[in-house]
Amino acid sequence: MTPDSNCIEVAIALPIENTFTYAVPETLSSFVSVGKRVLIPFGRRRITGYVLAMTETSAQSQVKLILDVLDENPLFPPSMAAFFRWIADYYLYPIGLVVQCALPGGINPYDFATAALTEAGNKALSGENLTPLKREILERLTSEPLKLKSLAKILNKEIPYTLLRDMEKQGWLIRQNVLESGKTKARTERYVSLTASDISLEKLSEPRKRILEILQVQGEVSVRQLKAEVPTAPSLVKSLESKGLVSIFEKRVCRDPFGEVIEPDKPPCLTQEQEKVISEISAAMGKGFAAYLLSGVTGSGKTEVYMRIAAEVIRQGKSVLILVPEIALISQTERRFRARFGECVAVLHSGLSAGERYDQWTRILNKEAQIAVGARSAVFAPFEKVGLLVVDEEHDSSYKQEHDLLYNARDLAVVRAKLDCGVALLGSATPSVQSSYNVEIGKFTEVRLTRRVESRPLPEIQVVDLRKNRDERGIRHFISPELYAAMQETLAHKEQVLLFLNRRGFAGFPVCAACGDPLRCNNCDITLTLHRAANIYKCHYCGFTLNADSKCPTCNSPGIKLLGLGTEKVEAALNKLFPESKISRMDRDTVTRKGDLLQILKSIRNREVDMLVGTQMVAKGHDFPGITLVGIICADLSLCFPDFRAGERAFQLMAQVAGRAGRGDVPGRVILQTCNPTHFSIVAAKHQDFRRFYEREIGFRKALKYPPISRMIQLKISGMSKDKTSEFAREIGEICRRLQSRDPDFSAYIIIMGPVEAAVSKLAKHYRWQILLKGLKAGILHRFIHRLKNEHPQMFHNRNVRIVADVDPLSMF
Repeated sequence: MTPDSNCIEVAIALPIENTFTYAVPETLSSFVSVGKRVLIPFGRRRITGYVLAMTETSAQSQVKLILDVLDENPLFPPSMAAFFRWIADYYLYPIGLVVQCALPGGINPYDFATAALTEAGNKALSGENLTPLKREILERLTSEPLKLKSLAKILNKEIPYTLLRDMEKQGWLIRQNVLESGKTKARTERYVSLTASDISLEKLSEPRKRILEILQVQGEVSVRQLKAEVPTAPSLVKSLESKGLVSIFEKRVCRDPFGEVIEPDKPPCLTQEQEKVISEISAAMGKGFAAYLLSGVTGSGKTEVYMRIAAEVIRQGKSVLILVPEIALISQTERRFRARFGECVAVLHSGLSAGERYDQWTRILNKEAQIAVGARSAVFAPFEKVGLLVVDEEHDSSYKQEHDLLYNARDLAVVRAKLDCGVALLGSATPSVQSSYNVEIGKFTEVRLTRRVESRPLPEIQVVDLRKNRDERGIRHFISPELYAAMQETLAHKEQVLLFLNRRGFAGFPVCAACGDPLRCNNCDITLTLHRAANIYKCHYCGFTLNADSKCPTCNSPGIKLLGLGTEKVEAALNKLFPESKISRMDRDTVTRKGDLLQILKSIRNREVDMLVGTQMVAKGHDFPGITLVGIICADLSLCFPDFRAGERAFQLMAQVAGRAGRGDVPGRVILQTCNPTHFSIVAAKHQDFRRFYEREIGFRKALKYPPISRMIQLKISGMSKDKTSEFAREIGEICRRLQSRDPDFSAYIIIMGPVEAAVSKLAKHYRWQILLKGLKAGILHRFIHRLKNEHPQMFHNRNVRIVADVDPLSMF
């Protein structure tokens, strides 16, 4: 550290929980600010750091200097630093990795080690005293220097560090670190403009004249656009530049993720309920933090409410963030917001290319967009201050990320609204028990929409007991007479049908007819699913596949019985029952490529499809005005999971998919097939009565002290050795109990459940165990985990077994 340097607090993108202090040399001090990336020395490496705060001095005597400032402008506003700190603290995750998770991917430079052959090494190749491995290494380096990782991969051998060091001492090779820039960058195009306005067009060829005429009318024009008018433009503009008639320069352009142009819409007339909700929430704007739960039946116009309130927020000069649970819904929501607000709308989601996401991020930073629409990762949109955060379909479990940073975007939206003194608006026709409980205890304010727009009635729901069909075979086993008759009637009226089954594939339980063993995944403790179109058995967890003509691995018998049901089998059955009808399927198997989903949605909207078969993708907020009949093939599937939230998810899924019916001018109808017609989730879904469901469910949660009454942290334990993983799980369980016994708060407020094997005990070759920590106070649970990490750090850095703390877990298996 020099006398002429200030200090900055830096977070690094490594699994290290602390931040670090670095000094800024005077030559770089004017370029450093919060939100920028800096290149820093860290051990023997050069890595990327994120500036979180500026400080004048440091208590440390030896503070390293930063090497460079990587950004011209900040990648996130200073106000987001507090948001990142909150996330790191609550979700027990290194803050540098939190920032890295938030930012567009592929932008960080990285440092890698290379090896290059020296003249002495070249001479050594002619000698006879080289070991085979040393000779291979030197021979590979004769053509060009290589990354050490690439060298090991080419040789298909591990190269000992001591061997490389010895070869370096001999002077045969040089090892050095090379810094490579990030892969994601701004896109630029060549543009052309006139150098003067009074250019004479005489003595010029016709193509050159045409180019200059275009530039006189349009000003700056890209070479790509000129080429569309004049095919030889790329070479001609160079000759025009050499004559001083035009200038050619690089200009940054935005990669457009939207595609088609959207026509402006005309706002509809509001219902009295909509006007009341909009008035109440708008009145809270500018008065500090407020959180609302908009409980509105399907088709009640929640999106219009969002747009009207968003317009008021934009008028006040603030930003708006709209979260939807799935990429599948973004297109519909983005179209509606662009039709209303034009080009000030940005989109952020994982379906964009790295470059598209970077451009959308930059548009927000440059204040070119005041509204962002996206899936869960859009909660990190780099707005300076967010006036309104909307979480549509707030009950959806897709808001929870299940890898790396295990955050819940719904909860983070509320936190960010609080930090920005904005309004959080959570909307759903089937609110989560968590949000409804927050209303009950006064954290949220509930506003309601109890009627559909244009006085459209809610669909009539008929429950069909599938136990009556237990002796049926083939199609009739899962298409009841009631559903079949309703489908015939609907198609006769030229209306559309939606059939819902939350299981993809053709047959989900293939078993050997000879020995009775099911076909299982080699990597997971799960049965394979037949996908007939792809002609394979496939694991839906790890992707492992077997050919469809595979024999039983236990007894080698070729006779495999295809038990179980999936959307592919339903589609095949419908093609036999209704050969004249156009049938489409919407699940992960049919929307693998970019644009597939939009094509399916467009075909439904244009009435090119008579029947749609789908998984939960079809249940999430889509507006299909032509669908008047919804058939729920088997409502019991969601009830069978070993999870205390199974009843909640089943009710939400049934009510949501039922809400796709009757959203146009014709009333809707729902046939709900079940083997358990008296289950309270089924009964509540039949009557579309969320309050009835909530009162019953919250009673169970209070009695058993499950969330939302309590808080929970799940310790996920996994390893490739079955014995080592189970031994580790039991050891960490004993450590937890000893730690609990030593602290009165831990003994009084924390319940330790487990360790136990996970419901799916093996996934992707990893054996899985879990421990659940349940407590009434989140602070004490967090203190318990911090104490566990501090006193037993070796348990969290085990080479053979991994342990991850999942705060507020949604998946119990």
